[in-house]
Amino acid sequence: MVGSGAREHTLVWKLAQSPKVKEIYTAPGNAGTARLAHNLEVNPTDIESLAKFAQENKIDLTIVGPEAPLAAGIADRFLNIGMPVFGATKAAAEIESSKVFAKELMQQYDIPCAQSTSFADYHQAKEYVQRQKLPVVVKADGLAAGKGVVIAKSVPQALEALASFMKRKTLGAAGDKVIIEECLVGKEMSSFAFTDARTVVLMVPACDYKRIYDNDRGPNTGGMGSFSPPQFFDTALDKAIQENIMTPTVNALRREGRPYKGALYGGLMITNSGPNVLEFNARFGDPETQVILPRLKTDLVDILLAVVNDNLNQIKIEWSEAACVGVVMASAGYPGSHQIGFPITGLDEPDKEILIFHAGTKTGSAQGQILTSGGRVLTVVATGKDIKEARDKVYKNISRIHFKRCYYRRDIARINSGKR
Repeated sequence: MVGSGAREHTLVWKLAQSPKVKEIYTAPGNAGTARLAHNLEVNPTDIESLAKFAQENKIDLTIVGPEAPLAAGIADRFLNIGMPVFGATKAAAEIESSKVFAKELMQQYDIPCAQSTSFADYHQAKEYVQRQKLPVVVKADGLAAGKGVVIAKSVPQALEALASFMKRKTLGAAGDKVIIEECLVGKEMSSFAFTDARTVVLMVPACDYKRIYDNDRGPNTGGMGSFSPPQFFDTALDKAIQENIMTPTVNALRREGRPYKGALYGGLMITNSGPNVLEFNARFGDPETQVILPRLKTDLVDILLAVVNDNLNQIKIEWSEAACVGVVMASAGYPGSHQIGFPITGLDEPDKEILIFHAGTKTGSAQGQILTSGGRVLTVVATGKDIKEARDKVYKNISRIHFKRCYYRRDIARINSGKR
């Protein structure tokens, strides 16, 4: 398992439930994965070291969690040496690593999305913004860990985003190009699919919260919480997403010589005219994985192997009807600068059915001690007969966990709030 976040801990937790699994290694993992697997001190983008370890230890399957190693070509390297890997190739993963590529693909194949124009020149982008109807969305082209999108409600705000991305290079090379697009109005949701490049099987959907503060205020983060399923989701919407977005996208990538195998994530806006794509990601979502996999009834290993072996059409995937809610506990200051190294207490105090998935954690020098080591620290998750019951369980238990300068949103899955 490549990665160190709560998404990877959730995947390891689910994989460990399979009778087919004997041992799991995580690279580099966290204090949560250390309880279920062997953590390796290897960076997720150190592809050669990962490939060498997989070969020498005869690893049956490598699963790639984060986007950076996918964009760097980890799947290509593993396939070249004959090692089974669940994750998109570098060419297929460009649907996430380049928003310009993704937008051009959608426009070419009539996949519904916002109208947009891309720019590599700051002055041209600046002139274009000043002529647009507000609000307008400014997106950095490359990988930005969820921080490369600004919904600008004023021209000065849009110009500041352009200057930040293109002139000051706050996101590095990710801001060399930008997309300026119309701001779609509707209900946001995340759709996911397993695919072996031909068969496309949707997972259960989720909604996530990207802004740091309650009521969707403040800067974008990697995600502060999520829930599944959305209250507005039904079979008609499921069919529309399958037929108009996910299957056509997989088919388009195959036609372009970029066969996509793995988990495909569509960030969608459900408008009055139907679902539209906001962005694609080439992997499982975070924090959505934390509320989707607890609902999965089928052995995850069987699904991943079916994708790798090109026989996804031969497996039936079943999901629980239960609702699931997850709330992220973060370090104060995130997504900006924040302190780490604080002891976490109370991890054994929540009710037994509560799930705690680790992200920015590490083991301390004292026995049993766990310390904070990142911006997003934990995701606290509960299931219930409906969203309200699951939400109530999470917020009843989350206060039992403590670390210095802890912060979390208090409005996750409050269904009557805003666009959700």
